[in-house]
Amino acid sequence: MSLPQLDGRVAFVAGASRGIGRDIAMALARAGASVAVAARTEQPGKLAGTIYSVADAITAAGGSAFPVVCDVTDETSVEEAVARATGQLGPIDILVANAGALWMGSTLDTPLKRWEVCMRVNLTGTFLVTRAVLPSVMERKRGSLIAITTTGVFMTDLGSNAYWTSKAGLERYYTGLATEMAPFDVAVNCLAPRGVVMTEGAVAGGIDVPPEMIEDPAAMGQAAVYLAAQTAGTLTGTVQYSIDLLERIGEPVGQPSAGPAA
Repeated sequence: MSLPQLDGRVAFVAGASRGIGRDIAMALARAGASVAVAARTEQPGKLAGTIYSVADAITAAGGSAFPVVCDVTDETSVEEAVARATGQLGPIDILVANAGALWMGSTLDTPLKRWEVCMRVNLTGTFLVTRAVLPSVMERKRGSLIAITTTGVFMTDLGSNAYWTSKAGLERYYTGLATEMAPFDVAVNCLAPRGVVMTEGAVAGGIDVPPEMIEDPAAMGQAAVYLAAQTAGTLTGTVQYSIDLLERIGEPVGQPSAGPAA
């Protein structure tokens, strides 16, 4: 099965300056979507990647991209970013809420500030970017909303932490939102890696992962392209896992989407 084409669609990817967000933004562009590359990072820091480097990579490959500064914890910043993206690219059809903050400490090792940052970025940030794009997809009765989550949500045998708890809240938010969006034919789904994607942050954090648990970075981008083409009538209200989804639709992992930036 070939992945769908997204020609004529506009995507807003929050948290797109590096890692999974970057890979998804580039995959959507390869499938033909115009992509708003949204994140806070304008200048290189400890980790590689900025909104400009990702947008440049997309356009250099023949795709359409627009870099836009967006702090998902700030309501005004989110609204301005969505307005700028819409003014440049057109009404938004696809949202990928990927911006995230990571803290894996146990309860006694978690300062209140760390807890609140995870909740603010991962959960409230998803709410803010989602709310900002809803008028666009509801008015035109088409679109797909995708929130990035983690398999850690159900791994209760490993204990609890702020990151997994915030993502559990995100999943409940999106599965419920699917019901709200059904009358508008808008798909609402969550997407998680089945394995571990060795992003810049994961590498810098020294995460030690057995080789068999490492996931091909292309898998999340491919899965996001498939979900981006869904409607409320085809697939909505679900939590999908990248490798599982690709196997189910018969899509080989690591095959780039067709399109102008392939």
